[in-house]
Amino acid sequence: MLGIACLGLNGGPAFKHTEAFSFQVATKDQGETDRYWNAIVGNGGQESECGWCKDKWGISWQITPIALTKAYTSPDRLAAKRAFDAMMTMRKIDIAKIEAAFRG
Repeated sequence: MLGIACLGLNGGPAFKHTEAFSFQVATKDQGETDRYWNAIVGNGGQESECGWCKDKWGISWQITPIALTKAYTSPDRLAAKRAFDAMMTMRKIDIAKIEAAFRG
């Protein structure tokens, strides 16, 4: 994973966080997916759908396995749709289920 510098400024109470801004973490395997997810949700965060969660400060995160991105962007559009439809039933992404759906 590459380090990407990011700076967040406290704009005071007049400027609230929204889901219009999020961090996306591309994970290489289920272990990394679980580690990021559990670190965010398990420390006062909140689960959402399709790999989205919020940390304890209300910042949105997308924990996105690379396998998921490859599956739903596949040129095999029927397999891609199966993977996408499987993702729509999940909170934290389960790579094995995405790959099984992709294979049909």
